[in-house]
Amino acid sequence: MTADCILIVDDEQNILNAVKRLFSADPLPVLTALNAAEGMEMMKQQAVSVIVSDNMMPGINGIEFLEWAKNYSPDSMRILMTGYADLHAAINAINRAGVFRFMTKPWDDTELRQVVLDSIDKFKIASSIRSADEAKLLSLAQTIELKDPYTKGHCERVALYALKLADALALSEDMKKNIKYGCWLHDCGKIGVPDGILNKPGILDAEQFEMIKQHSRWGAEVVRTAQLTEPVVNIALYHHERFNGKGYPVGLRGTDIPLEARIVAIADTYMML
Repeated sequence: MTADCILIVDDEQNILNAVKRLFSADPLPVLTALNAAEGMEMMKQQAVSVIVSDNMMPGINGIEFLEWAKNYSPDSMRILMTGYADLHAAINAINRAGVFRFMTKPWDDTELRQVVLDSIDKFKIASSIRSADEAKLLSLAQTIELKDPYTKGHCERVALYALKLADALALSEDMKKNIKYGCWLHDCGKIGVPDGILNKPGILDAEQFEMIKQHSRWGAEVVRTAQLTEPVVNIALYHHERFNGKGYPVGLRGTDIPLEARIVAIADTYMML
């Protein structure tokens, strides 16, 4: 077992059984561990694509375990589950452990299953980007676009106009390559957005829009994990920032937004008009 392996860590056996059953019809190896130490040993023996970990466990808690996992196996996608909504824990998990999703118990079976499958896709993307050539990068971007049919061909068109702006600014060839890659991958975080939200007809509610807004953070994490350059990370993370400070995810203003992200934001907006 070396590909697309899922590891579930929880100190309650019934939880492990319940989550494992969600994937009984899938050709996916699923490992279970009753504590973080056991999970660590399993990861030393087996490559893991996705980790689903409880937070409140005796000994090493979930955030500490996932922080260890981030250092030991950076490409592995990390999902934290907890029995109660805790904003502080969520922020800790994101900042310390690079958690892809934070979910509360009791969970919705369909949602949890989809989050894990999306995490496997994200794992594949990060692994592919790390060693991809240009043809593979573009193919990867086109595959991501299949989640959102409205944007078919969008990444190539954004790259075309962003590079025209880069030429007008006489930017270096290295920066133009970064901009091209950033355009192709700027929406790769959409792999983590549920299809029902991404393709919803009509207006999104506030909660759904907040979910959409997370794609820039998730995309940046994918690009960062794949060890692409900082300008490419900046494009994924900041391409929805706005010069007046009313963008997301940070609310940067003016020239605080990296130049490469400003260029892609202009091209991206132009292509949506």
